[in-house]
Amino acid sequence: MDPFDSNSAERANLPRNMIENSMFEEEPDVVDLAKDSAAFPAFPALDPDDVTYEPRSSRLLVRGLGENDMDDDEEDCESSARLLGMSFMNRSSALRSASAYTRQAPPRQCSKPSARTMVVCVLFLVVVASMTMVLYFLPGCTFTRMGCRKPNKTAPIEPVFPHSTTGELFPWAQFRLPRSIRPLSYDLTLKPDLDSMTFTGSVVISMSVLHNTKRIVLHSANLNITKAVFKLGDGQASDVTVLEYKPNQQIAVQFTEELKAGHYCVLTLDYSANLSHTYDGFYNSSYIDKDGNKRVLAATQFEPLSARKAFPCFDEPSFKATFLIKISRKPDHMTLSNMPKAKTTPLPNGLQQDEFEKTSVNMSTYLVAFIVANFAPISKNVSETLVSVYSVPEKKDHTDYALDTASKLLEFYNNFFEINYPLKKLDLVAIPDFLAGAMENWGLITFRETSLLVSNQSSPLDKQVVSSVVAHELAHQWFGNLVTMRWWNDLWLNEGFATYMQYTSLQTVLPQLEIGNLFLAVRFRAMDKDALNSTHAVSTEVNTPEQVEEMFDSVSYEKGASILLMLSASLPGEQFKKGIIQYLNEFRGFNTDTDDLWNCLTEVDISTQHQNVSEMMSSWTSQKGFPLVTVNRTGDEVTLTQEHFLLTSDNATHTSSLWNIPVTYINDSCSLAAECRQVFTLKTKSGTLKLPESVKWVKLNFKNTGFYIVHYGDEGWAALIQALSKNLTVFTQEDRASLIHNIFALSRLGRVSFRQVLNLLNYLSNETETAPVTEGLLQLNDIHRLLDKRPEHLLLARMEHFILTLFGSLMDKQTWEEEETVSKQELRSALLGTACSLNQEKCINQSKAMFKQYDESNGTFRIPGDLQQVVYTVAAQTPEDWLTLLNMYQHVTYDAEKRKMLRGLASTQDARRIVWLLKAGLKGDIIQTQELPLVISTVCNGFAGYLFAWDFIQENWDRLIEKFPVGSYAIQSIIKSATSHFSTQAHLDQVQGFFSNLKERGSQMRSVQEALETIRLNQRWMENNLPSLQKWL
Repeated sequence: MDPFDSNSAERANLPRNMIENSMFEEEPDVVDLAKDSAAFPAFPALDPDDVTYEPRSSRLLVRGLGENDMDDDEEDCESSARLLGMSFMNRSSALRSASAYTRQAPPRQCSKPSARTMVVCVLFLVVVASMTMVLYFLPGCTFTRMGCRKPNKTAPIEPVFPHSTTGELFPWAQFRLPRSIRPLSYDLTLKPDLDSMTFTGSVVISMSVLHNTKRIVLHSANLNITKAVFKLGDGQASDVTVLEYKPNQQIAVQFTEELKAGHYCVLTLDYSANLSHTYDGFYNSSYIDKDGNKRVLAATQFEPLSARKAFPCFDEPSFKATFLIKISRKPDHMTLSNMPKAKTTPLPNGLQQDEFEKTSVNMSTYLVAFIVANFAPISKNVSETLVSVYSVPEKKDHTDYALDTASKLLEFYNNFFEINYPLKKLDLVAIPDFLAGAMENWGLITFRETSLLVSNQSSPLDKQVVSSVVAHELAHQWFGNLVTMRWWNDLWLNEGFATYMQYTSLQTVLPQLEIGNLFLAVRFRAMDKDALNSTHAVSTEVNTPEQVEEMFDSVSYEKGASILLMLSASLPGEQFKKGIIQYLNEFRGFNTDTDDLWNCLTEVDISTQHQNVSEMMSSWTSQKGFPLVTVNRTGDEVTLTQEHFLLTSDNATHTSSLWNIPVTYINDSCSLAAECRQVFTLKTKSGTLKLPESVKWVKLNFKNTGFYIVHYGDEGWAALIQALSKNLTVFTQEDRASLIHNIFALSRLGRVSFRQVLNLLNYLSNETETAPVTEGLLQLNDIHRLLDKRPEHLLLARMEHFILTLFGSLMDKQTWEEEETVSKQELRSALLGTACSLNQEKCINQSKAMFKQYDESNGTFRIPGDLQQVVYTVAAQTPEDWLTLLNMYQHVTYDAEKRKMLRGLASTQDARRIVWLLKAGLKGDIIQTQELPLVISTVCNGFAGYLFAWDFIQENWDRLIEKFPVGSYAIQSIIKSATSHFSTQAHLDQVQGFFSNLKERGSQMRSVQEALETIRLNQRWMENNLPSLQKWL
């Protein structure tokens, strides 16, 4: 799935939608044994259906043991030991507290007991205490040398289960389903009613019994089960009772006799439900056609946990099965699903039923999809696959580019992976109401309209957005669909690979899109997030629905892609490509984990020096964060030292983190060609390499293909800054951009002064390439926004003057005509966007004139695509033009331009209009609710709106999490937008207070921890750098 669909400033923040160091822990008596496993003995694994349910109110919860949790009796011992210990401690404390200064009771006359009496009393007390303990602990516990750990085998453990909705015990208590039953096929019949916004369904699930069991447990959410029939083998079908446990979205059927391993059985479930009014499950959507009529449709979005909202199923990635789907509809609608339509049958009630071919591949439930709508297609055959692009009829002429791009990419992937796309058809469908950027459903990829539709007049930047998303989703047809991660902890195997392949494929298929600059920018942003203590490992434990949602972030996507790029660059020849082809061939149709990938890449080693990829890469996926490499030169020796690059040590888990780093480096004797690159593998805390003393400077991380930051020390930075100021072309533009990114990161870390940052930035007055200019602008604009939210008006004016002095000459050179190349459009958009935001007179006047010409031209004049955002933002600053822009927004049909207009509207500094926009985005009539995160993000950039947005979020939190799931990328984006500009203690206290009171409605989210950590970092940066800025600027 691709949650990213924008190509402007927000694009650089691409992470899509994990609680390790929770800041608001609700369960204070949690013991984390995972962190100190050596202190406890290993427990034997339980059978697949074994479970022990532990109610929060009465049990000691133990994290880190997984299925091997303590049983009742062990827990009793543990609890008793704790109580006894507390009792003795309290008693000792009480004795210690008595002192000469404490008022004493008057002495009482009492004869002193004899020694014999004392001994007898002590013995009596010992006997009583011993008998009490024996009676308390037996027969449930047998003491061992390690304490109360071994259960008494004479007393069988009775599992404790939760209660179902009917009050009966529900036979399962875990978040993950039992492994006793495996689904083989689903026969699904759906009858949606788009008038009443309801649907009925019937699903026939054929299953295999893998282990003896007395229960079948599967998922169901918000479905009303009306009838359930079970059949074992060739036996008689009989009605069965279905139990439901809503907290885990599970249903179950219990049996009095065991189902035996090796048997086959069938469960048929009839049910009814409402079409969802959010953006997941089987949900309703609508749009206004060219005649002004409202058209309704129904579509699906199942990833990660919402197939269960459309039909009862085993809704986990590892439960792959085949699907046969039938959907009834009105004659004026059409239906789509993963497979081609097999036949259409008229029904007595005037409806028609479309039946689709049975899937020719085993699929995970999250990849199932179906649509009921009245879309129009265009199609072409590519390598024996019918490729089609669907849209609402009014936008059919915006589908040509997507079809052409998808066709080229399909051929590329077929050849690159040496495995042909396995289905007969591939549909790409633009949904009017769609939250994510796109979703890779096998054979039926769904998109937000802005991610798929471009007009013939669209700018290359708009086409770059569409091409990137299409390339990402097509890559998923192999990485994610053909081979699927076993569980959501390894989501990066899907998303990291798809992200890596989207950039790799476009560099070959559509080189004119110059996708390399975008890939570089998103690697920088991924590092910015991964430098926080609240980040997570690429492969990390996932145990709740919110944690699953939060895995869709920049670590799974961009960091995953970045470490694959680093690995690819460090392996010889075709080893990386051959390894992933072997991985796809070996596991096609199955589920994998991270080790499976590393093993395949190791097995195809084609070098003379054997390299263990698993040993190298496990350090990058199993621990959070990334390394800081410090360079120290002494004579002809260069010492490299690594440590964890961690921006904050607040509540940090201090570990001796080490990475296996393929360090690349260049020097002043050879710095531009790929042949100049030398490699040094740093596996230990430090390592030494040799360089001639005549070398003036050394630059590590050639073209920033490695996922690490480099600190050169004062002398090293001085040499690099001098080289840049003399002749900036001795470095590639990627290396110049990485120097800018690294020195800002080191400034936030406190390793370099801001004076050094400014010294390096001085060279930018001579810079003309896109990557370094846009990185420099982004970093300075971030500081400008922080200052803008503080009462530092004089300093703010100085910062604006500094930016305009640095880039003013390049800003003045920008034209306002059509630009042909993507890189020049990116450069111009960034420069003029900054110029106008800083109220540069020339930029403001030119934008106003262009908007007036566009308004008066009656559609004959077109604003160049890369300038539209600048022009619309300037227009929105005056009341008259804001209303004109709103009118345009309501009538424009081209979605990419519509989104730019919305960002322009949201950039207003008029408080009343800001409040109206926020409310309209939540309501969803004039502004689609799917655009609310964009509205909030844009409003928060301005001084007038950021506090309004924060108040709006607090007042409407419950409505927001009704629209967007807790932990989803939309919620992550909203939290980040609203809080990332705060830098005061008052705001920190506000944010912490609000989220800590949410409890299960969001307090545990990782994005909350990130927000609090970011505010503290902003606060620290301001305290450390405000005096210096005032002096130096």
